[in-house]
Amino acid sequence: MADTSYRVELTASFLERLDAVEAFLVEADAGLAFDDLLAELRAAVIPNLRRFPRIGRRYLANPPQSAEALAQLAVLPAGAPDALREYLHGDYLMLYTVVDASTEAKSSMYLLSIRHHRQLSFDFARLWPATKQ
Repeated sequence: MADTSYRVELTASFLERLDAVEAFLVEADAGLAFDDLLAELRAAVIPNLRRFPRIGRRYLANPPQSAEALAQLAVLPAGAPDALREYLHGDYLMLYTVVDASTEAKSSMYLLSIRHHRQLSFDFARLWPATKQ
């Protein structure tokens, strides 16, 4: 049975990434998609996570392979990496964690990051400008 008592918190890093998503969409001439994203966060994503905090897949179900990601996981407090979850909604991937309260305090889940699935695409022309031969 779902626990409806979870509080959803937006972290500073999530808000920074949300700004990056907006900039990405504006640059792609899709600024109205950002308004749609905000509406979806309010109407669907946050209510779903509030009601079903473990709806997302465990982040470490597919452990990262890069040295950078492994180094970042290594500095987290014990048990923290196992609490990370990812939630896919439309074109967006969100990273969050669930913190269960020990007694009468309300349990919480924290949205940590968000990105559009195309934000990390490979733009080879921009990354490696053509060289003169």
